[in-house]
Amino acid sequence: MKAPLASVSRYLFREWIKPLAIVAAIVFPLKSAVADWNWVPTGSMRPTILEGELVFINKLAYDLKVPFTTQHLAQWGNPQRGEIAVFYSPQDGIRLVKRVVGLPGDRIALHANQLTINGKLVAWSKAGEDWRGYATPLEEQNAVVLTETLGTVSHPIMSLTHQAALRDFDEITVPAGQYFMMGDNRDRSYDSRYFGFVARERFLGRANAVLLSFDPDHYLLPRLGRCLTGLL
Repeated sequence: MKAPLASVSRYLFREWIKPLAIVAAIVFPLKSAVADWNWVPTGSMRPTILEGELVFINKLAYDLKVPFTTQHLAQWGNPQRGEIAVFYSPQDGIRLVKRVVGLPGDRIALHANQLTINGKLVAWSKAGEDWRGYATPLEEQNAVVLTETLGTVSHPIMSLTHQAALRDFDEITVPAGQYFMMGDNRDRSYDSRYFGFVARERFLGRANAVLLSFDPDHYLLPRLGRCLTGLL
């Protein structure tokens, strides 16, 4: 019996364990330092990102880290206003996907859900109706969707008239090395309004695209029209 068992062990090692180990040795460091993905479980970024979507993270957008650590090997950029970034929450360490609103040194205020940055109202305009294709019944009845321009990025923001939310705060200054993050679904986003500023070293990368999209309210049926689409 020893010989057959030894043969089976050699076969398993040669045909399965060794190839899988080689793949893991390549894929896991790349996933840690180069590219990754993140499931979005909530609607805090609606209508830009829907709950049940898998987003692609470009981990080389801002810097290069030692695999499996947060130690920087090189840095060639910083998060820019308007970008969608992935970071570790300063409150509990959970990975979050939000939009960069305030940069270090910025003065930010919010009144009736309208942002003021460095003394100037952030430009907005009426949005189109595309968002209604994936809207919930409550959003169809109560949502107000506008197009906001942060830096060079124009993107939709959603307000929910029936929702109690933090729509006002007086001017604050973003400290050096920190960022102010907000969700596009302004009335249903747990963001810097609640947990404070986000330190630069907590950023993982930039969210560039929706890879897959599944509808949790309809038996996880795929939203084919949203798969493999870019993010702004």
